[in-house]
Amino acid sequence: MIKLKRLNQSATIVINAELIEMIEETPDTIIKLTNGTKLVVQNSLDEVIELVIEYKQRIHLGIQKNIE
Repeated sequence: MIKLKRLNQSATIVINAELIEMIEETPDTIIKLTNGTKLVVQNSLDEVIELVIEYKQRIHLGIQKNIE
């Protein structure tokens, strides 16, 4: 799971990184999930990629991290 910030809201959302199909920056960052849902977030494309990489590394190494 990765924590992101919605574009036009102060709300923080947590999404399953395994469900990300595509990320597009137009300049807003749009994340398309495998179920067809599209999310627009404040995080840059590079930030989202880094969060996904960190998530995958934690899974691979078996490291638990609290999402606060």
